[in-house]
Amino acid sequence: MIASEVTPFAKTGGLADVVGALPVALERLGHDVTVVMPRYRAVTVPAAGVEVISRRLTVAARTDDVQFHVLTQSPARRVVFVDVPRLFDRPGLYGYGGRDYPDNAERFATLCAAACEYAEHLNPSGATDIVHGHDWQAGLALAWLRYDPRRWPRISRAGRAFTIHNLAYQGVFPREIVPAVGLPWDAFTVAGGEFWGQFSYLKAGITSSDVTTTVSPTYARETLAPPLGVGMDGVLRARGDRYVGILNGIDADVWNPATDPLIPVRFDIDNLAGKRDCKRALLERFGLPVGDDALQRPLIGLVSRLVDQKGLRLIQEAGAELMALDATWVFVGQGDPHHETFLRAVASHYPARVGVHIGFDEALAHLVEAGADIFLMPSIFEPCGLNQMYSLRYGTVPVVHAVGGLDDTIQPYTSRALHANGFKFKRATGEELARTMRQAVRLYDDKDAWTALMRAGMQADHSWEKSAREYVKVYRRARRDAADRGGA
Repeated sequence: MIASEVTPFAKTGGLADVVGALPVALERLGHDVTVVMPRYRAVTVPAAGVEVISRRLTVAARTDDVQFHVLTQSPARRVVFVDVPRLFDRPGLYGYGGRDYPDNAERFATLCAAACEYAEHLNPSGATDIVHGHDWQAGLALAWLRYDPRRWPRISRAGRAFTIHNLAYQGVFPREIVPAVGLPWDAFTVAGGEFWGQFSYLKAGITSSDVTTTVSPTYARETLAPPLGVGMDGVLRARGDRYVGILNGIDADVWNPATDPLIPVRFDIDNLAGKRDCKRALLERFGLPVGDDALQRPLIGLVSRLVDQKGLRLIQEAGAELMALDATWVFVGQGDPHHETFLRAVASHYPARVGVHIGFDEALAHLVEAGADIFLMPSIFEPCGLNQMYSLRYGTVPVVHAVGGLDDTIQPYTSRALHANGFKFKRATGEELARTMRQAVRLYDDKDAWTALMRAGMQADHSWEKSAREYVKVYRRARRDAADRGGA
C-alpha cells in the first residue's frame, strides 16, 4: 500500500485512519501487508524494531539518497517511512500557512518511486501480489507500472488497486510534469492522466488500476454524475463494474469506550454512567460551566477539518437559530482562516455556551466523542466519514447531512423507526440543519427514547472485518486481471 498519511504517524483526515486500520484487518484474514508513507518532520519513528536501508533513487533527472526506515509491526505487517529530508522535512504534510507546497508533484512522485523500488528490490515478504494506491498522492505509482513496466518488472506483473478517499482532491499539475517525472507522453491521453490540458495524478491512478474503489456505496453512486463527480464522473462511469464502493470500517480496539485510555472514565452499553463523567471533563476542558444545569442540557460536539466541504457554511447560516437552542457546543478543528475566525467569534459572543479549540488533538477528539451527547456532521459531501461511526460506538448521537457514507450509516429517528441511530437532513441549507437540530434537542429531554437511540448506535458493528473481506474480493479480481495481461 502507498499512502501519504497513516495513523498514528501522520494524520489530517480519515485517509490516515483507513490506512492505519485496514492492514490490521487484512493481516487477521491471513495477508501480508506493507504500507509505504513519507517520513515527515512530525513523524517519530520508534527506536526499536526498525531497520534502516539506504538506496539511491532517480526520479526523472533528480537523484536522491533515500533512507527506508522499516518498522516491523508484526511478522506479516510493516510500515516503511521514506526519508528524503529536502522533500519531507517540513512543518506540514501538504503545505504550510494555508498554501500547498509548490513542489508537491515532485514530493509525491518520489514517494511513489520509492514505494515501487522497495517492493521490487527490498520487500522481505517476497513477491508482491497487489499494489494498492490511496488517493492522488499514490496515483503515479500505478501509472508507472502501466506505462513503464520495464523499470520495475516484478511488481508490474502485480494486480493494481486504487482507492479514492475524496474525489475533490485530484493532484492536477501542468502537462510538463509528464516528462519531468519520467512518464512517456503515452500517459498524457484522455484514457490516461490528461485532465483538461493538465495532468492529474488521481486520474492516472484511476485509469491505470485494475479495480478502483471508493469509501462508501452511496459516494460511489454520487460521483458518477455532477456535481460530486467534479469532472471525473465520465472517467468513473467508464470503469463500469470496476468501480466499487466499500464502506470504511473503524478500528474497534482504538475507538472503544470500554477500554479507551484517552478518556477519564470508561463506560459501555450496559453501564453508561461513565459518559456523564466524560461530559463533565469535556466541559471542564473548555472552561465551560459544569453545574447541574449544564450537565442536564445536551452537549453538541464537532471535530472536523474546518473547510467548506464539512458544512461550516451551514453552521454559519443557521448560527442564530443554533445558538438559541438550550444546548452547549464544543468545536475542535483547523482549516480555512475564515471558518476559524467565525468559530472564535461565536465562542467570544457565547463564552458560557461555546468552546472552541483550533488545531487537531487526538486525545481531545476522543474526549469529544465520549463526552458529547450529540455529534454534528453537516458535510456538503462526505465520501464515507468516520466520526459518525466513532460517535455511534460512544453513544453520541449523530446529526448528519444525508450524503455519502453518512447516508449509508445513519438511520434517522422517527416515532415509528425500529432501527434509528441518529438524525439526518436531506437539503444542504441552514434552515434544514436548524430544524434537525431542534428535533434532536427536543428528543434529548425524553430520556428513555434518547437512551434507546444511544444503545442502538452502540450495538452496531462498524469494525473493519466486513470491509476487509470486500477488499480481498477486489484484490482477487485485480490479480485475475493481472494474469490476463500476462502478469501475476
